[in-house]
Amino acid sequence: QVYLAESGGGSVQAGGSLRLSCAASGSTFPNMCMGWFREAPGKQREGVAVLFIGPGIRYYGDSVKGRFTISQDKDQPMVYLQMNNLTSEDTGIYYCAASGRAVKCSVDVWQSYSNWGQGTQVTVSS
Repeated sequence: QVYLAESGGGSVQAGGSLRLSCAASGSTFPNMCMGWFREAPGKQREGVAVLFIGPGIRYYGDSVKGRFTISQDKDQPMVYLQMNNLTSEDTGIYYCAASGRAVKCSVDVWQSYSNWGQGTQVTVSS
């Protein structure tokens, strides 16, 4: 079991920036995938960004490419999501997720992630 603790989020005006953090503990391992998914009212869960921790490979959802950046802490199992140029379409609950072993790292298949954080609200007002 991997435990995930999220921080960050909040409310911001359109065009602003926010940073999310997610710390993992428990049964972490070097080549797991960690990242962010979001849910907006009336919409399906959407992949935002994931990071293949070992190789450092990043995957982004189409709607956030060029605006969001996922990165990792070099000393501990922790990832960050820097969100710039936010729009009202980015409003939602952002969940940190971590994969189990032998899972292909993907931003498109949220069902493959077996560990989830509680979620943090991001609200962007126009």
